[in-house]
Amino acid sequence: MLAGKVVVLVVDNDKRSLFIIKNILERDGYRVITANNGSAAIRVFANETPDLVILDVVLPLMDGFEVCRRIREFSELPVIIVTAKDSEADKIKGLDAGADDYITKPFMQGEVMARVRAVLRRTRLWDEPTAPAFQLNDLFIDFTTHRVSVAGEEKRLTATEYRLLSYLARHKEYILTPDVILTNVWGEGYYGDLHLLQSTMARLRIKLGDNPKNPKYIFTRPGMGYTMTWQT
Repeated sequence: MLAGKVVVLVVDNDKRSLFIIKNILERDGYRVITANNGSAAIRVFANETPDLVILDVVLPLMDGFEVCRRIREFSELPVIIVTAKDSEADKIKGLDAGADDYITKPFMQGEVMARVRAVLRRTRLWDEPTAPAFQLNDLFIDFTTHRVSVAGEEKRLTATEYRLLSYLARHKEYILTPDVILTNVWGEGYYGDLHLLQSTMARLRIKLGDNPKNPKYIFTRPGMGYTMTWQT
């Protein structure tokens, strides 16, 4: 995918911030469309179907977290949340809502572009499966449609939960360390963020009905990592 073919929706009610991000992206060859409130963001997203959304948290009518959750109801396209809030709780809340990455204001031009490129790279990776599907017991993953089902019942996963499960499935023959998973599923900036991995893994297991004390799909190897193939 060439930069000139990528459409980015930027959502921010701060005119100066919107102008800066728009200019940064357009100088690099991206086509930019904009919205200045949460309701408009949903409407523009549905009408334009951008390749990437850069979304401020503080918005009129509907905050960025809710916008991200609404987008995730019908799309897995990448979302980057941008906010002046720099707390761990807000970072996790954004990622839990389904965001692919999270950057804080003030930001440097190079950081914005690096994160955009990284998210788009990861998105393309997940769209290029080595096999069309994966099955373990009654868990079924369709890599082509990004659908997950257990015993024939479809499970609604966030984009991050889907990437986590897919990464484990694609590397089922390995025991994956937490930092390997964090780097490949979230990105290099999340190296060492064990709490983020553990909380996402817990939610994923609940949705799959996978009891960590008696697992059927995702196994924990204490002191080592996670695997989808139990090795004694």
